[in-house]
Amino acid sequence: MEEVFHVILGIFLFGIAVAALIYSVIRVFTTEPFFPTGLIQAINDILFIIIILEILRTVIARYTDGVFQLQNFLIIGVIAAVRHILTVGAYMTLGSGKTREQFDRAVIELGISTIIVVALVLAIFLSKVAEASVAKAIAKRS
Repeated sequence: MEEVFHVILGIFLFGIAVAALIYSVIRVFTTEPFFPTGLIQAINDILFIIIILEILRTVIARYTDGVFQLQNFLIIGVIAAVRHILTVGAYMTLGSGKTREQFDRAVIELGISTIIVVALVLAIFLSKVAEASVAKAIAKRS
């Protein structure tokens, strides 16, 4: 029963990714002005599609290996945080007439998102180090 659920979930995620890609391509060609608004939307959409595909890859890995892979979730978190940084940065750049409060809030958001990215990258590094030491310990036993 669990296998059926994973297959249905994988097909559903793939369908969402394809629909998002089609919508993004249409939006790129219809957004006026293309630069910078359309370009920023395209980058945002591409990162969203990558997040969906990473989730799909995690589901497939769970189905084939039987375990969730921590690194995939951390990568999804890094991509999502970078996407947020780009969105806030674009909002700050393109929006005119920002109040001091809006500017301060955007800078705080950028700072927090940056800290999140650094923490997630550190977690990926520590995960890889732990994997390597486990593999080394297993190799010594053999």
